[in-house]
Amino acid sequence: MTKKTFVLDTNVLLHDPEALIKFPRHHVVIPVTVLEELDKMKRLPNDLGKNSRAVFRMLDSLHLQGKGDFNHGMLLENGATVRIQLEIKTDFQYNFALGINDNRIIMAAFLLQERGDQVVFVSKDFAARIKAEAVGLRVQDYQNLKYSYDEIYKGIRKIETSKHDIDLFYKDGTLTIPNLDCHPNEYCIATSAEHSSAVGKYDMEKKSVEPLIKFPNLWGIKPRNVEQRCAIDLLLRDDIKLVTLIGQAGTGKTLLALACGMRKVFDEGLYSRILVSRPIVPLGRDIGFIPGTKEEKLFNWMQPIYDNLEFLCDSSGNEPNETLRWVMESKKIEMEAVTYIRGRSLPKMFIIVDEAQNLTPHEVKTIISRAGEGTKVILTGDPTQIDNPYLDKNSNGLTYAVGKFCEHKIYGHVLLEKTERSELAALAAEIL
Repeated sequence: MTKKTFVLDTNVLLHDPEALIKFPRHHVVIPVTVLEELDKMKRLPNDLGKNSRAVFRMLDSLHLQGKGDFNHGMLLENGATVRIQLEIKTDFQYNFALGINDNRIIMAAFLLQERGDQVVFVSKDFAARIKAEAVGLRVQDYQNLKYSYDEIYKGIRKIETSKHDIDLFYKDGTLTIPNLDCHPNEYCIATSAEHSSAVGKYDMEKKSVEPLIKFPNLWGIKPRNVEQRCAIDLLLRDDIKLVTLIGQAGTGKTLLALACGMRKVFDEGLYSRILVSRPIVPLGRDIGFIPGTKEEKLFNWMQPIYDNLEFLCDSSGNEPNETLRWVMESKKIEMEAVTYIRGRSLPKMFIIVDEAQNLTPHEVKTIISRAGEGTKVILTGDPTQIDNPYLDKNSNGLTYAVGKFCEHKIYGHVLLEKTERSELAALAAEIL
């Protein structure tokens, strides 16, 4: 096998600090410009700073464990070599400004290709990949930490069975179908030729389909389709500690999660409080430019959550304003930016992370690993609507979580496909 030389862009290492060791039996090259960019970021108090520091710690550990040096190449246990590229092609035939870091990184990769290496420029920046390909380099996106969104586990499947089996399911409360190969907690919609139907959840231990749990009033909310009914079942089951809900705008992801959280916290008292969080991914302005305290700044970002709260309080049948004031004064609902969750221990909480498609796999890992004893985590989002410039529908943390957790019994997932917000919203989602 001919060894390739993978030149890593800065955003690859910020996305996955362990990318250095993800190219076994090949050469990994880091242009010095990448190190300079990481060095400028290492003191930032956010995930960019954290991941920058993690890269330098990784390099330090490789220096202690590997054989060789970063000038000629550090040999790793997986057969790869890692080295720092100090030179760039100064007599570049193309009009590339040296003051632009992306250009310097591409020029370093081009120099290696001129010297005979089989270079592959790896970047999560689409614009950088286009420029690199335009000058004759092979390019690719960083493929690690990815799952195909188009082939994602949906959480619900349809099965054909007999009317007799469906009648027995309603009578006995269980349905056993030979050779039924389901994921843990996958929902089954059973239909027969006689147009009988039933919905149940697959029990991995019993190898059978069990009925959905009956639920009381959810603050005036009722499911409008079978997908929402399955999602509510997942959200109300205390043995399922991680739930992901994926769907386009108007499918009810956030509203259902919040309604079930209100039921579990305010009515049943099973959790101490609800923690609602959203990633701060601005389109143009960062949170720091909004005046006021942290709470005042977050209010603008959390406005969709407040809108859902108002809707629930209005649907509860009581005086809406009084109910909303009572809920907020109870201190049982906490709003927090994802940035501030790191380092916290969160026991006995109902955690809802909205817009989770804008998180990286490492950020999702950070959030889930904060869950203490008795905590339930719900990730909601739409991987087809991503604001993070370095993520796509396959590489975001939400899709990654579905791919990684789908075989575990404490996890459940539902893909919501039908918009229920309004007739107009449903039509817009379909034709625009």
